[in-house]
Amino acid sequence: MSDTRGPERPVILVTCGDPAGIGPEVVVKAWAATPAHAAARLRVVVDPATLAAAVAGCRGLPPLPHVVVTAGDRRDSRPDELLVVEPDAAAAQDGGDASPLATRGRAAATAVLSAARFVQSGHADAIVTGPLHKEALHAAGYTVPGHTELLARACGLPDDAASMMLWLPANAGGPGGLGVVHVTLHEPLRAALARLTTGGIIAAGHRLASLLEAMLGRRPRIAVAALNPHGGEGGLFGDEEARLVAPAVARLRDAAVDATGPLPADTLFLRAAHGEFDGVVALYHDQGHIPIKLLGMHRAVNVTLGLPLVRTSVAHGTALDIAGTGTADPASMLAAIDAAVRLVASGRVTAATPATI
Repeated sequence: MSDTRGPERPVILVTCGDPAGIGPEVVVKAWAATPAHAAARLRVVVDPATLAAAVAGCRGLPPLPHVVVTAGDRRDSRPDELLVVEPDAAAAQDGGDASPLATRGRAAATAVLSAARFVQSGHADAIVTGPLHKEALHAAGYTVPGHTELLARACGLPDDAASMMLWLPANAGGPGGLGVVHVTLHEPLRAALARLTTGGIIAAGHRLASLLEAMLGRRPRIAVAALNPHGGEGGLFGDEEARLVAPAVARLRDAAVDATGPLPADTLFLRAAHGEFDGVVALYHDQGHIPIKLLGMHRAVNVTLGLPLVRTSVAHGTALDIAGTGTADPASMLAAIDAAVRLVASGRVTAATPATI
């Protein structure tokens, strides 16, 4: 990553997610190892006491001193000193119960909402988030499935205005990175399939193409997955390909998106992994998540599309079973920080202007 030190270097805010999970560990490890300090000013949005408690019993962490700064402080960050911005008390939400689980969820959500406020007020340029624990979030009174919807509401948008892209950076010597955007996300499979529409596929395709163009610096090659086995076998296994997916692909191509499909999902991701496509439109959560996590779970990054701000995240969960052991891999956090810096440098936020549908 090139050194762009100077007055215009962006401020990137990092949150730890659930304090009982591996989020604090991967944040501290990534802070000490990322080259992004040369391209951005990094800060961690967290209550200092919560961070200290979370890392106190964790083995193998670099001994970084914590320095509390204000949201508007423009000083440089460096790998041997952790800059901490305390959450905005006004971002905290009343509700939920007083259990330790709810306390964790409240701390995690308040940090994320504070980071969004700091970006909206001009104090920062992007957010990188650690993993939330959804049960803790609900215990704290937040009626959202996760980060995507939480941030959409913080931006004054409906839940379905934002969507998720998983970004898998390229391996050394391998083909370029791979992006996967989902038409439907955190809901029961039956409900997701009932909500699947041509318009939703078109919107997801435009969001993916816009984001990948910013990431890659060129027009991306997009594939749209089929829903049914073997792409429906000409209607023998279902008509969604002809009725919903193919019209969406045609509309995307009419709008100058380099789109192909519908393609059977069981071979599509192998073709994409070999470099034939830059991005895939997946029709539901597991259709996109399973192959990306098999291809490189610890390198993958979650990017939120459709927001008026840049937000990236690790693509893994809280991993409560290994929290505190010092064995958590910071690769996804490192990749998420790098992706946020690249998106800010591209001059684009992750909100795409959808076609009329």
